[in-house]
Amino acid sequence: MDPAALERYAELIVRFAANVQPGQVVEVGSELGKEELTRAIARAAYRAGAAHVSVTYDDLHVKRARILHAPDAALGYAPDWVRRHVQELSERHGASIYLAGAAEPGILDDLDTDRLGRDRSPEAVDWQDVINARTVNWTVVPAPTAPWAVTVHPEVEPEHALERLWEQVFHVCRIDEDDPVAAWQQRSSEIRTVAGRLTGLRLDSLRFRGPGTDLTVGLLPTSRWMGGGEQTVDGIEHMPNLPTEEVFTTPDPARTSGVVRATKPLEMGGTTVRDLQVRFDAGRAVEFTAASGADALQARTQRDQGGAFLGEVALVDREGRIAPLDTVFFDSLLDENASSHIALGSAYESVGDEDLDRINRSEIHIDFMIGGDGVAVTGTTAAGDEVPILIDGGWAFD
Repeated sequence: MDPAALERYAELIVRFAANVQPGQVVEVGSELGKEELTRAIARAAYRAGAAHVSVTYDDLHVKRARILHAPDAALGYAPDWVRRHVQELSERHGASIYLAGAAEPGILDDLDTDRLGRDRSPEAVDWQDVINARTVNWTVVPAPTAPWAVTVHPEVEPEHALERLWEQVFHVCRIDEDDPVAAWQQRSSEIRTVAGRLTGLRLDSLRFRGPGTDLTVGLLPTSRWMGGGEQTVDGIEHMPNLPTEEVFTTPDPARTSGVVRATKPLEMGGTTVRDLQVRFDAGRAVEFTAASGADALQARTQRDQGGAFLGEVALVDREGRIAPLDTVFFDSLLDENASSHIALGSAYESVGDEDLDRINRSEIHIDFMIGGDGVAVTGTTAAGDEVPILIDGGWAFD
C-alpha cells in the first residue's frame, strides 16, 4: 500500500466525508487489523483542528467468546457508560468515523443463531436516534484487512490480495483523481439531481422484477428520495457513506409483498449469508431461505416487532465505480453501493412530519442487495401511472 495514498485517503475521510470541524470531538470506531488507517485518520483529524480523537477497537474474538460463554442474561446488555458515550457525542455535536470491512470473515458462522440474534448492542438504538436527530457529522468508510482481502480475492497470494483490495478501495473512493474532493462533489451533485427527480414523480410504489424476484415495495405519501450527502442541524455537510452511489427513501412498512432474491452475499459482522431469498406478506418478512446464514439473519429480525419490516429502499445505477469492478466485496458498504438494496429494520426519517408515526422502528438496520443488470425496477405513481425507473442498470425515467 502506498503510504502517500493512505494519507490522501485519511485526509479525504476527515476533511470531506466526515467534514471534521475545528474544536470537535471525534470518535473513530475501528477493529484490530486496521491500525494504519486508524492512526492516519487521527493525524488528519488533529490537523483539521479536532479537540480530541477517541478510538475504540473492536475484536470479534471477544464477541465470539461472549456468544459462547456469557450467561443468557448478559446477551444484549451493556453498562450505562457504553450508551453514555454515544449520547455525549450527540450532545457535544461531535464527529464520528467508522471503519467498515470484515476483519475476521466468518468468525461467527458456527455459533448459536438465537444467541447471536439476542446480542444486539443497546447503543445501536441510540445511534439510530442520533442519525435521525442529525446532531453528528458521521461517515462509514472501507478499511482493508488481510483476512478480508483473501475472502474477496482467493485466487491470488495473500499479500497480493491485500494490495489488490487497497487499489480497489482507493479507486472506488476516487483517490486516484487529481482532486478527489472535486470528483466527489460532482458525483454527489449527480446523485442529488436523481433523488430530486424521483421525489418529483410522487411514486406510490416500486416493483422489482428479475431472476427469483418479484417484489413490490409501497411508499408513503411524503417519502422523499435522498442521496449524495447530508447536513447536520448545524449546517455541516458530510457524506455518511464513502463511497456512496445510492438514492434512498423510506418505504411504507405495511406494503411490501412478494419474493426477493439477494444478488450478493451479506456479511453481518462475522456471519455470511449466501444465496438469500426472502418472502414478504403484508409488509412482514415471513420466510427466509439461504445456502448459509438464513437462521442468523432471521434471528436478528426477531429482536423486536419492527425487525421483520422494511426501513429503507435504495436504488443504484451503473454510473458509479463499484459495479463495473464486478467484484463481490462481502461488505455491505461496498456491495450496497454496487446495486439496489433494501433494509430490514429501522427507517431513516426521510418523510414529512405527518408520516413520521408510520415509519418502521427497530433496533436493527440490515441492508441486503437485490439489484443488478438483470433486475428491472418500475414505479407506480399516486395517479396510477407506471414509470420505468431502472433498466439494465441505467436510469429509464425522464
